[in-house]
Amino acid sequence: MSEMSFEQMLEESFKTIRNGEVVEGTVIDVKPDEIVLNIGYKADGIITRNEYTNESNVDLTTMVSVGDTMEAKVLKVNDGEGQVMLTYKRLAAEKGSKRLEEAFENKEVLTAKVAQVLDGGLCVIVDETRVFIPASLVSDSYEKDLNKYKDQDIEFVISEFNPKRRRIIGDRKQLLVARKLEQQKELFAKIKIGDVLEGTVKNVTDFGAFIDLGGADGLLHISEMSWGRVESPKKVFNVGDTVKVFIKDINETKIALSMKFPAENPWNGAAEKFAIGNVVTGKVARMTDFGAFVELAPGVDALLHVSQISKEHVEKPSDVLKVGQEVEAKIVDFNEDEKKISLSIKALAAPEDNEDADVADVDIEAVAQEEE
Repeated sequence: MSEMSFEQMLEESFKTIRNGEVVEGTVIDVKPDEIVLNIGYKADGIITRNEYTNESNVDLTTMVSVGDTMEAKVLKVNDGEGQVMLTYKRLAAEKGSKRLEEAFENKEVLTAKVAQVLDGGLCVIVDETRVFIPASLVSDSYEKDLNKYKDQDIEFVISEFNPKRRRIIGDRKQLLVARKLEQQKELFAKIKIGDVLEGTVKNVTDFGAFIDLGGADGLLHISEMSWGRVESPKKVFNVGDTVKVFIKDINETKIALSMKFPAENPWNGAAEKFAIGNVVTGKVARMTDFGAFVELAPGVDALLHVSQISKEHVEKPSDVLKVGQEVEAKIVDFNEDEKKISLSIKALAAPEDNEDADVADVDIEAVAQEEE
């Protein structure tokens, strides 16, 4: 047997590798766009930036260090310059695909950072494998702008796994729905009519506001926002406001809320505050042809009939009064059960100046019907 030359013995001492083989190596050099590995072969292995990650403009010196051990997959045994071309990201993607397949089968909840915000949804990367979350599956409510999720860690499950069609779909919505149902169940188990709660304004409409109670939304109708008059909920509340409310009614999963706390009812002690003969001050809230309604307190309006505005003849209230004007008048009638109060400015005039004023002649019932 002939003796081998030194070159032949050196050649024999190195292992053989093939395209597609997974090798392990030690980092012997790192450049911003290239990693050099000693893989125990006669040539070093090279991993370019594009074969390390899907992210562009990454400085590889910030990702790995000399001395690190890592696995890679052989793309070409000889890249034309005597070096072995390797890929790290494709091997990681294969492992990631297997990881996602297991997560899909086990319905596992995954967490990943949003890598891209696309027109139709979000893209996250799990072990170098891209997962697409359609906009319809990002949230349990309509999201106009998905940019707020950029670079955020989000939880999701894999709802569709088809790597052959490069289709791996994530779903965040079902997690939110399940979580809300659990919170709703817990909330309804502990609340009852009359409970006072703090909530957050979630949405404001022309007829009311929806309040997030931490598990379910309650409706605060415009008629329950104040003892006084509310022209528009949008002038009172903003989305995100914290409000104190109490539960007025519960009907299955519907919650009716109110801010008209009984202790703050302006009619409490009204018999004393608004007794006949008392002189009060209020602001003209609105006017009709037959009289003006004067707000004595939030939620307490009194009628100043046109015949009681002045000892002089007044054709219509708007001839002498303006909305918002402050007036002083005497209470000439009070009906607590029907919450009706009648006023007279004419009754404040000196007796000798007001001999023809018969304030008792105001027919409250007729006026009420006239208003209706």
